[in-house]
Amino acid sequence: MFAKLALPLIAASAFATGVFSSPVSVSKDTAVARRHHDSSTSFNNWNGISSLNNFDNFYGSDNFNGYTRSQTVVESQEVCHSTDITIIQQRLAVLQEMAKRIITEQICEVETQVITFEQYYQSLGHFRGDLRRHSGYKAGHDKNIVSHFGKIYNSDGSFCTDDWSFTGHDVGSQTVVVQDNWNDQTSPTSVGAAYYNSRDAYYVNRYS
Repeated sequence: MFAKLALPLIAASAFATGVFSSPVSVSKDTAVARRHHDSSTSFNNWNGISSLNNFDNFYGSDNFNGYTRSQTVVESQEVCHSTDITIIQQRLAVLQEMAKRIITEQICEVETQVITFEQYYQSLGHFRGDLRRHSGYKAGHDKNIVSHFGKIYNSDGSFCTDDWSFTGHDVGSQTVVVQDNWNDQTSPTSVGAAYYNSRDAYYVNRYS
């Protein structure tokens, strides 16, 4: 059932369509970027909670939300696709609610639910800087990680508990970049305006 949902979502998001180039060699200015952030917080068995055993193994005990990361661009897609915005919003809402389902159904301790959600939410937030060209990383997706999407639930509807043999350290190692309308002369201003107006809308909604 979930696999049926995966196909249109991936197609609409342009994860599995378009023409790709051959893998490119890693170079300092285009394919590999690194950032560092000091943190010494460990959540392994935090407060004696056994469900947090090995929590730090995913990104590292000094890297709670994957702030320190690396990226290797292996493919470059020729062009993005203009899909009706409502369709995009629907697909993203599905991902949002699926994250809620996984956290609440597969974790019993609310403390672990909160910590895991914060890790997920903060990690996704790094993409904001990629889109705005502020982070030093290309705005793209990891094709190997995306390939597991249709396997989250088994064919009988049960949650898949297989270990897919990757950690947060692997995210970004097989990055596909899709060409968009970014213009070095005009986009810093226009994209900045889009970002700050979006932020303003958040505060208006929250405090109105």
